[in-house]
Amino acid sequence: MKTWITGAALALATLLAHADDHGTRTPPLPAYQSECGSCHVAFPARSLPAASWQRLMGTLGKHYGTDASLDAPTAKAIGDWLQANAGRGEAPPDDRLTRSRWFVREHDEAGPGVFQRASIKSASNCAACHTRAAEGSFREREIRIPK
Repeated sequence: MKTWITGAALALATLLAHADDHGTRTPPLPAYQSECGSCHVAFPARSLPAASWQRLMGTLGKHYGTDASLDAPTAKAIGDWLQANAGRGEAPPDDRLTRSRWFVREHDEAGPGVFQRASIKSASNCAACHTRAAEGSFREREIRIPK
């Protein structure tokens, strides 16, 4: 009995150590982190549903006005990982995370002017306010909104 309790406590501690305010974090795929994270924060896979990730990966040549094309093996590896770790729910307009119901609800306190600040520039610049966004952590206690 004692071993089971110790094992359960260790499992819970591990889960909590890797959780943020929105559930368990999935360790990022290194290729996803390096390729997608080279231009913007590599958004958590769970932040969009599988259908959105599929469309985004299928249109990398025109990724919101930028050519983000990848070689076929890298695109497949990233696409497979995103599908396996995608979130649930409906796709946001234009597959934009910042237009999802979840994002709008979570950021309603900020107000529209916050994202227009020169220090932030846009709602998709997570790292401007989320100090550990690059690590996949979006805990409220780690938020610092710049002036």
